[in-house]
Amino acid sequence: MKNFLNFLKSKTFLIQLGLAVVAILVLVFISLQWLKSTTNHGEFVEVPDFSKMSVSEMRKAVESAGLRYQVLDSSEYNPDYPRFSILDQNPPAGNKVKSNRKIYFTVNPSGYKKVSVPDIIQVTQRNAASMLRAVGLDVERVTYIDELGKDMVYNMKFKGKYLKPGDKLPKTSKIELICGNGTIPGSARVQAESN
Repeated sequence: MKNFLNFLKSKTFLIQLGLAVVAILVLVFISLQWLKSTTNHGEFVEVPDFSKMSVSEMRKAVESAGLRYQVLDSSEYNPDYPRFSILDQNPPAGNKVKSNRKIYFTVNPSGYKKVSVPDIIQVTQRNAASMLRAVGLDVERVTYIDELGKDMVYNMKFKGKYLKPGDKLPKTSKIELICGNGTIPGSARVQAESN
């Protein structure tokens, strides 16, 4: 044990210990300088606001800012934004990021997605309106015809054309319902009287 303590106090050990500390400090300093130069430490790019820009305008702005981008699809159409414009971006505008950082964009589609018209024939007007709202459609107006079923849906139209269940329409479209007014049609009355 005495020999070990004498070795720790020896000149050779102290020189080796000093050289090891200097070598570690030099390695740490070189590593920090290398990291600073390769990661552009302290250099940031402020993310511009890309909202409502078209995709081509966004591409130019991203490249001039020294950034990269990826466009994500969007299934939700927003009528407040132009078609094929930027709805959302991540990271948001104003954030400071490193150059060559990838920005993710959500783009406004060309219009509302199409939905299938539900089968509302022979359903009450009130239930038909609920079924239409459930799929994203709405009732524009109700037209009444002479049919025995009061407020029963007998037909439906969109922009003057008759619809069948299963037809595809853009979401938020407004449909005209053709319902019965509760009176017997004239042709049915004539047939009943002739029998």
